[in-house]
Amino acid sequence: MLSIAVFGSGAGSNFRAILTAIQQGNIPAARISLVISNNSGAGILGIARANALPAIHLSQKQFPDERSFADTVLATLRDHGVNFIALAGYMKRVPPAVVAAYRDRIINIHPALLPRFGGAGMFGMRVHEAVLASGEKTSGATVHYVDEEYDHGRMVLQLTVPVLPGDTPESLASRVLAAEHELYPAAIGRIARDETSPEHQRN
Repeated sequence: MLSIAVFGSGAGSNFRAILTAIQQGNIPAARISLVISNNSGAGILGIARANALPAIHLSQKQFPDERSFADTVLATLRDHGVNFIALAGYMKRVPPAVVAAYRDRIINIHPALLPRFGGAGMFGMRVHEAVLASGEKTSGATVHYVDEEYDHGRMVLQLTVPVLPGDTPESLASRVLAAEHELYPAAIGRIARDETSPEHQRN
């Protein structure tokens, strides 16, 4: 059973898609145990609270250094029995100590077809602007495992969408976001069925 903490900074639409899939029984081997946001006013916290889920504001700005922040994050995850983390629009770097403690148990969704259009500084509308500037005919979304490098870890799933004539960054972003809402629950379902773990792939 995946006991998931979802980290997010914004409206929480990907979190809502994951939660809905779990509530509808489409991911039977997973539950949401905790939601964490660095933004006290984030919509993701409101969604969690409306569904009676633990929702906590934790920001490094509340702590004197990264080590104390990471220690608090890890203690909070342990207190809620979390064994898996899903980043859903989390706009902050995950402390290396947290990455190390949850090695191969943290995933992220990125609004492009990695390894293209990823890396430091490639987030939000910047990604879609870069895709359009490149002349690419397709874009999409990628779910991948998180390591110490931005957008670098092993891929779980991708979903492709067309880049249409006359697309703006906003119209492309809307199409990619719809794909994300389909892709992220599907990826978590695969992981919950143990289809993508290193152990499974060695068997």
